[in-house]
Amino acid sequence: MRIYHFSEEPYPDAWGAERPSLRITLPNELCDPVKANELYHRYIDEWMLADELGFDIMLNEHHSTATCLTSSANVVLSILARVTKRARLLVLGVPVGNRTDPLRVAEEMSIIDVISKGRLEFGMIKGVPYDIEPANSNAVTLMPRFWEAHDLILKAMTTHDGPFSFEGDFFHYRNVNIWPRPYQQPRPPVWISTATPSNAVEIGQRGHVMASFMGGIAETVKLHKAYAEGYRAGGHGANVPVDRFAYLAMCAVADTEAEGRRRCDLIADYLRTNAQVADPFNKPPGYFSVEAAMRSARAPNPRAFRTLMTPKGRPVELSTASLDDFIECGIAFAGTPDQVFKQICEFVDGVGGMGNLLLMGQGGHLSAADTTDSMKLFAREVMPRLKERQARKLVFEAA
Repeated sequence: MRIYHFSEEPYPDAWGAERPSLRITLPNELCDPVKANELYHRYIDEWMLADELGFDIMLNEHHSTATCLTSSANVVLSILARVTKRARLLVLGVPVGNRTDPLRVAEEMSIIDVISKGRLEFGMIKGVPYDIEPANSNAVTLMPRFWEAHDLILKAMTTHDGPFSFEGDFFHYRNVNIWPRPYQQPRPPVWISTATPSNAVEIGQRGHVMASFMGGIAETVKLHKAYAEGYRAGGHGANVPVDRFAYLAMCAVADTEAEGRRRCDLIADYLRTNAQVADPFNKPPGYFSVEAAMRSARAPNPRAFRTLMTPKGRPVELSTASLDDFIECGIAFAGTPDQVFKQICEFVDGVGGMGNLLLMGQGGHLSAADTTDSMKLFAREVMPRLKERQARKLVFEAA
């Protein structure tokens, strides 16, 4: 099992219940550049510590928001490629359907892979609904653009015998010939995130790593089964390696249960503020699949950010959920090292196996001291047991 440390690099000083929206319309006069400088250095220091402790590293990007200072993941990723030594560097990811120049993405990712000596894990994502407006993109054509950009980027990375032209529905290039080519051959591993079974099938057909974010046991089981269906249909074999699956959850540990829970509850404010998005940007027409739109319409509160079911069938609305709700759903692991180890094992067994655990170990107002203490304790007392246990189960088995 590979275990990744993740932070969205928040700017928590601008958070507050009084804000009608923490995204898109929040004026940047609330951002003090001196404070932002301190935060960037802090988060990079924490990722460097993760590298030393044996974690791998994950980062992402969002736009026009105080919840994520990384508006260009490639910039931070390039820094980490140079200052870290051993960690796999996962960007999950680059919203290629919102980019006007996917060839530039292929070039930048290849440079990062070369600088890091082949440690890049390349995630291409659809992006969240509230990234549509800053990108000035069209939600209706987002997925066709995404897959066309995906195909172009991978062809650019794997073609080494001179220029080729590319004529698609959205992108047109007369001369594609990237320098340098990636360090990893034929290309870096590709990851794609999803929350819908129909997309999971398509990701499985292509054999990429599939990541799901805080969906809980009930939703993740559906995604794993759908991926396995696509994986087998794509001719990749009857057995699906668990390293094809990744899952993101919040996590904090401490010497006492109370302190571990306090830390994780601070991280959980990230989820609780996701509903603070102005209505015009929350659910842009055409962004959601019919499947996802129907699921939202049938929710107890259709205007809610997201509603999940616990394993016992109890609905939980994430913007108002308690830490106990999060733990019961399987989207937070919190407490002492023994408690967190048990919670993670129950989740992994419940979804049929997991090869990549993405831990949001920093979020909201969690301090640097609390973050690093939690990371060190997890690395010392939880990580070795998880890796040893995982070595005994390498193939997905549907629950």
